[in-house]
Amino acid sequence: MIIMSVDYGDARTGIAVCDKMQILASPVCVISEKNRDALVLKTAQIAKEKGAERICVGLPQNMDGSYGFRCDACREFGELLARETGLEVVFQNERLTTVSAHNILNANDVRGKKRKAVVDAVSAVLILEDYLKTL
Repeated sequence: MIIMSVDYGDARTGIAVCDKMQILASPVCVISEKNRDALVLKTAQIAKEKGAERICVGLPQNMDGSYGFRCDACREFGELLARETGLEVVFQNERLTTVSAHNILNANDVRGKKRKAVVDAVSAVLILEDYLKTL
């Protein structure tokens, strides 16, 4: 099953997908879009192009496991995406994925504008990798 993951953000949203065997998660792109409705449409189009059968949206839980206002925004986005695509949308804790993504980019000497352009896609890969471990 091809699963697409989403690292939802106010300005940039990272997208990643896995292969049918659910072994390899790969970055797809970063969508620069501030309008939520337009972002839902763009994300749905990518899901269709990639043949996604399920979508995993990162849920930024607090360090104590509680949910904050940002989790509500991610859940709303996921619900809109489910309606638009007709696909099952699941949620995966994404706590510290951005920190881990920055560490990965540091280790690979990715800096400046190039880092800003890919960090959200790397975060989406990490979200998807974590989700695949639960299957």
